[in-house]
Parts: sequence; structure tokens; C-alpha cells
Amino acid sequence: MNLPGKIAIIGGGSWATAIAKIILSTQEGVVWYLRNSDTIEEFKKINHNPNYLSAVKFDVSRIDFYSDINEAIEAADTIIFATPSPFLKQVLAKVTTDLKDKFVISAIKGIVPDENMLVSDYFIEYFNVPKENTAVLGGPCHAEEVALERLSYLTLGCSDLSKVEEVAQIFKNRYLKTSICKDVIGIEYSSVLKNVYSIAAGICHGMKYGDNFQAVFISNAIEEMKRFIDAAHPIERNITDSVYLGDLLVTAYSRFSRNRTFGTMIGKGYSVKSAQLEMEMIAEGYYGAKCIYEINELYKVDMPILNAVYEILYLRNSATKVIRQLSETFK
Repeated sequence: MNLPGKIAIIGGGSWATAIAKIILSTQEGVVWYLRNSDTIEEFKKINHNPNYLSAVKFDVSRIDFYSDINEAIEAADTIIFATPSPFLKQVLAKVTTDLKDKFVISAIKGIVPDENMLVSDYFIEYFNVPKENTAVLGGPCHAEEVALERLSYLTLGCSDLSKVEEVAQIFKNRYLKTSICKDVIGIEYSSVLKNVYSIAAGICHGMKYGDNFQAVFISNAIEEMKRFIDAAHPIERNITDSVYLGDLLVTAYSRFSRNRTFGTMIGKGYSVKSAQLEMEMIAEGYYGAKCIYEINELYKVDMPILNAVYEILYLRNSATKVIRQLSETFK
């Protein structure tokens, strides 16, 4: 396998755009799949994504655009999927090209809805991608700060460290540092849970809970995350590593966090539907809360924060009452 070889990005949102910026800082060119051909034509005219991170300018002569996902996959060796998790099945339904000889990187911070499967497992089971050719990209890293070229850190998880070490080079530049590890499952679950906890942090913020409370909340959230990940994938890991705790912190506190923003709206009294309609981007923690809640029926881990978010978002229980009860469990 030629690694990293030619690189394709699947997706046209903020994170996909940030990844394209990163790749083009280290590689001569990139393949980029955007489902709308009109978007591609406008992109070529104005030299930036017309819908996301419009301040990031591109040399479009270095981008091979495709509106056919199979042509994009065929043209590349390493495929980076950066679509919102709720739409992944819809995107992959169009794929007829064989993926088993490609190196697949999931930059998707979510679980495949309905299936309740990790994205890496979905590629392995349904697209016959070998486990050693599947990697996940973890934070803490917001697309908006990549666009501003602020110093950021990424972690790539893969069962084959020799392969992912080669691929990691494409993400290393003057404002990005990259590390590798084998904890694919832990990274994926933590990236889902941090979105759920960020919604909870936003709900508390919207209800005027202060910084003192938020500090205690985060302390309890990282302990809850550790309990679940250890139950789902019991290996030795340091939960305070940046890919776990760091990603939770930035998503729970940052003004760029769509999950925190969504939660803040709920805390201020918006209904779930009205908050979703007002937001321009998807808060993946909404979907993640239901997925993890259902998965935890198997593991039966004590998860009061997850349960609280599920009650507020899906059972429509009073946020004021639920958060007050949750606060009594904290220490």
C-alpha cells in the first residue's frame, strides 16, 4: 500500500474545509468530493468554500474536485471522511467503489445512527476495510482555529502504528502537532461523549450556572467518560491525555462549539426543534446522546450526565429540574 499516496476528502463542511487547508499545507494537491456540482463551480470562481470557513483561501488549481463520490475514491489512496455522522449512511449508500485497498480515516465525531456502531466498525463490517487500514482523527481541534492557524493538536488512532505514523505526516505543519496511538475505540467514544457533555455544559450555561459549577461539572464528566470507555474497551489509557480530556474541555468551553451553543439555547428555554432550526450547523451530541444511551443498556455504566441530557432532549423533561437533580450527584 502506497501511504499516504493521493488523498481524498469526503465532505464539504467546516471540518472538511479545515482538513483540506491542512493537507494542502503539506501536500502538492488533494482530491475533494463535494456532492453539489454548483458548489464546486462557485468554489472555483471565488477560491474559497462558499458555505463554510469563507476566510480560508485556496489555490483551486491544486484541488481535483469531484461531485461523484466513486470517482473521488478511485482517484485516491487515503480517504478522509469528514461528513456529519447523521448523514454518513446516506453518503455511503452511493459508494460502489471497493474500499478494502484504501486507507480510510474517519474524521467524524459521532456514531452511525440506527446502527449504534462506531464509524470505524461500520467501515470494517460493511465495506470490508481491514482493521489495520482504518484510522480515526481526534482533537482537541476546532475548524475555526485551524482556519486562523492557531497552534492546535491532533491524535490519530490506528491498530497499525507503522501505517498511521506515515499518514500522520500529512497533518503536521507549523501550527499543528500530531501524535498517534492504538486506542481507536476510546478515541471514537470519547469524541461522541464530549459532544454530549458539551450540550450539558451549554444547558448549564444557559441557565446561568457559573464557572465554579462548570469546573465541578467537567470533573464529573471526565470521570463518567472514563467509566464508560473502560467498560466498552478495557485497555490502559490516560484519560487526561489531550485526545480525551483536552477535547472535552475545548468543546465544553469554546465559543466555536456548536454543541455548547445548542445546549445554551436549550438552557435558555428553546425547544429542541427550535434550537435545531436556528442553528446553521449540526450539533452531533444530540444524536450521540441517544446512541450512547442505548449502547449503555448493554454496559450498564453509571452515567448520570448522559442520562440527564437524554431526559432533557428526548423525554422533554424540565431542564431546570433535571440539572438540579444532577447537581446533587456531583462531588
